[in-house]
Amino acid sequence: MRVRDFLLLVAVCLIWAFNNVLSKIIVTDWAIPPLFYASLRFAVVALVMLPWLLPMPRPAWRIALIALFLGGGSFSLLFVGLQTTSPSAAAIILQLGVPFTMLLSVLVLGERIHWRRGLGIALTLAGVLIVTWRPDGLSLSTGLWFVAASAFAGTAGAVLMKQVDGVTPFRFQAWVGLISSVVLTLSSAAVENGQWASAMATGWPLLAAVLFTALVVSVGAHSVYYHLIDRYEANLLAPLTLMTPLGTIALGVLITHDHFDLRMGIGGGFAMLGVLIVALRRKPATELLVEREVR
Repeated sequence: MRVRDFLLLVAVCLIWAFNNVLSKIIVTDWAIPPLFYASLRFAVVALVMLPWLLPMPRPAWRIALIALFLGGGSFSLLFVGLQTTSPSAAAIILQLGVPFTMLLSVLVLGERIHWRRGLGIALTLAGVLIVTWRPDGLSLSTGLWFVAASAFAGTAGAVLMKQVDGVTPFRFQAWVGLISSVVLTLSSAAVENGQWASAMATGWPLLAAVLFTALVVSVGAHSVYYHLIDRYEANLLAPLTLMTPLGTIALGVLITHDHFDLRMGIGGGFAMLGVLIVALRRKPATELLVEREVR
């Protein structure tokens, strides 16, 4: 990999990692309702990507379902989870997306799991169990359940996306933004209170954060990553994107002062090793799906 492209990938992973920590600050320190925050983010994405909206990819129902899983569903569940859990713990739990991908690929795409990938799945699950273990037994907090659900939603959307051909990244992002913003706006209005009061109280920092997450993270970083996918083999990119959870843990400790002890370090190490084994041992049909879940 060229040095310039490697530095671009490092920048992308750091942007994704910082965005995880920033989202924690938004939904906890600033007390912005998570569904409302997610709706603002996708509304900006939809507005920016509007020129690429038409024609709508077919079948329409599948695109709508992918948008709900991969966009609004995944991100809103993550933001809800971050209200009561740390970015560091969330980064480790999100690695459940890799075994979820493998299992759904068996059920939906009819693939078989090689023993090496089975080992990777087992190590990832072991890492998650270590992170959630307490002296009195396993303890998966409500927030971490939402994070795990976010990982599953992202996986389901990625598997469904594998069955859609000929959709450019910009057109896909346009429809994800539009559908997610509409659904999340309605959901926020139905179940959340004080959205605009919280937004007005926060002021311009919230505006800057929403523009960052929509333009720099969703449009910018993802576009750069899609460009790198076109230039390099997947088995080179997927392991390198492990910089995202590692960066999230580091930034979480530095910025939001996350609790990070030896148990979390060991569990995170097992989870990352499992992801690495799966990323290096995969079949073509799950190639990009694993990359997506490593992030």
